[in-house]
Amino acid sequence: MFARTERLCLRPIWEEDAQALTRAIADEAIVRNLGRAPWPYTIESARQFIALEHDRRTPNFMVIRRTNGTPELIGSCGLTEIDGKIEIGYWIARPYWGLGYASEAAHAVMEIALSLGYDCLHAGYFSDNPASGNVLRKLGFVRNGPTRKFFSLGRGKSSDLIPMIAKDLTEILSTNEKRGGCNTALHPPAYYDAQSHANIIAKAA
Repeated sequence: MFARTERLCLRPIWEEDAQALTRAIADEAIVRNLGRAPWPYTIESARQFIALEHDRRTPNFMVIRRTNGTPELIGSCGLTEIDGKIEIGYWIARPYWGLGYASEAAHAVMEIALSLGYDCLHAGYFSDNPASGNVLRKLGFVRNGPTRKFFSLGRGKSSDLIPMIAKDLTEILSTNEKRGGCNTALHPPAYYDAQSHANIIAKAA
């Protein structure tokens, strides 16, 4: 499964992404706000992540910035299942903070979630990372209960997490589109061969 927005291409991770992934995410300011990414983050960490089996019902995407030259990996956004709840998560490399890429990518993944049959998504952000909370609220998420402790592998400890929820994706996405939200095109199936791989790279440029 792939998606295109005004500025981005979202696609599955490929083996050759290891170095680009490491360059983008190996920043303590990013990793400390994630749950499962280790710190320090090395190329071996990237290879271990790439080797994981990724469930098609909870896809994870590399966020690729479309350029006039070589497309650039600048982050990740995807879905995961935690305690029976479908959650959305994302990160963006530091040079691209504040440019709207997180909300653009997450909006696309919300549309994908709806296409997969999910009409409710959960999320959360650490209380010392208010920028992520701003992204979630912009996307239509609202607070969902009291602050709770959540373990971050990158921090090596539990920290205060603020839970969020988007209860009606159909309505939220409709409202976002009226406000000029992202135009996302889905390209199933959720697998690729060598030729489609080359085609996606060419189209992303």
